[in-house]
Amino acid sequence: MELSIIQGKIYEIRGIRVMLDFDLAEIYQVETRSLNQAVSRNIKRFPSDFMFQLTKEEWQNLKSQFVISSWGGTRKLPFAFTELGTTMLSSVLRSDVAIERSVLIVRAFVAMRQLILNPPVTEIKELQNEVRELKQYVEDAFTDYNNINEDTRMQLELVNESLAELHVKNKELNKPRNPIGYKITKD
Repeated sequence: MELSIIQGKIYEIRGIRVMLDFDLAEIYQVETRSLNQAVSRNIKRFPSDFMFQLTKEEWQNLKSQFVISSWGGTRKLPFAFTELGTTMLSSVLRSDVAIERSVLIVRAFVAMRQLILNPPVTEIKELQNEVRELKQYVEDAFTDYNNINEDTRMQLELVNESLAELHVKNKELNKPRNPIGYKITKD
């Protein structure tokens, strides 16, 4: 199995990089149910910084971001395993495949961390160029603004005031209104 495939199964949830139980089960070549049973039999090895269960909102958000079928699939909310949790799985799943894949998973997490901490030099140079261009654009825009005459400056300020007033009116129009009609109550 390639490192890039494993890296594609690492998500960021709650600000933490994690892998989901069904992806890990696929990597370890076991059923998700079997993986979760092994974890539940050894639950003391999986504190909250090793593993947590997704909330309904997190699961819905994840399904909407990535094309995950809602047909069939999981009946329970999936578990998310942190880097520490995926490492602990290797001690719970003792097959040769699990040991081999655990090494790959750890390497994938390390490779992602190194990429974040040490981005390629070309990306840094591109970012530096973009910042320089943005800085020059802002300086040019302010230079132009400072060089305009007083009448134009007053007109721009009137436009800004009008936009601010329209913004306030728009907020007022979007306030919830009282419903119209009869309210039926049950006795």
